[in-house]
Amino acid sequence: MKLLVGILILGLVIGAVVWIRLAGPFRAGNHRRYSLGGVKRGAPNALTGRTVLCLGSSVTRGLAAGNVSFADYIARRSGCNFIKEAVSASTLAGRGRRSYIARLERHPAVNRGIDCFLCQLSTNDATFKSDPGDVSDSFDIASFDTGTTVGAMEYIIAFAKKTWDCPVVFFTGTKYDNPRYHRLVNLLLELRDKWGIEVIDLWHNREMNRVSPDDYKFYMNDGVHPTKAGYLEWWTPVIEENLCRILEEWNERKGLCEPTPGL
Repeated sequence: MKLLVGILILGLVIGAVVWIRLAGPFRAGNHRRYSLGGVKRGAPNALTGRTVLCLGSSVTRGLAAGNVSFADYIARRSGCNFIKEAVSASTLAGRGRRSYIARLERHPAVNRGIDCFLCQLSTNDATFKSDPGDVSDSFDIASFDTGTTVGAMEYIIAFAKKTWDCPVVFFTGTKYDNPRYHRLVNLLLELRDKWGIEVIDLWHNREMNRVSPDDYKFYMNDGVHPTKAGYLEWWTPVIEENLCRILEEWNERKGLCEPTPGL
């Protein structure tokens, strides 16, 4: 009995240590001054009154920032409806129930209007060593190998373009030491050229890469997950600015001026 109790206590301690490391609740970058409630509404912009559907994993969810991410900050600052469809540890590759594709296909927004579709280039595909695949010559949604990361991205792009008349945008994580993810970023840029989609490339962003080592430690809980400060001060301004530009250019081409009603 004592042995079992000891094992149970040890398991709880290990679990707590792992949670603290992943969630970063005591990191300076998660101080209450960076809380969502303290963020003020900014001046109206191209996102105001719009609906953005964001498909992603733990980075979109805000795993290391109390489940607050750039999506929540942008919604607060711009007055837009930012829908987070985020499941931690999920991948682009594959067709399981938690996969990007499965969650996208069953999302209620499929039957409603949105103004922008935003998708995270998941770091989990690199972490779990999913087959990256290759960019195909096809535009036929039935032809893509969704067991690979690139095939899944092509399927998602084709699905989004067919489902909604709106910009299709992907975003990457900031640079960290992972050659597999770097390869996926470069493959995504090939898909941009093929499909004419938009990519918010944080990985190659020179200004963001100039951040000091001390600021990087403050902004990031680990190589993948930002803290609240990292989202608010480092990621949010860049993603928000790019989304505004993308929507402005899209609306200009389409001759639109009024926002689509939110979900």
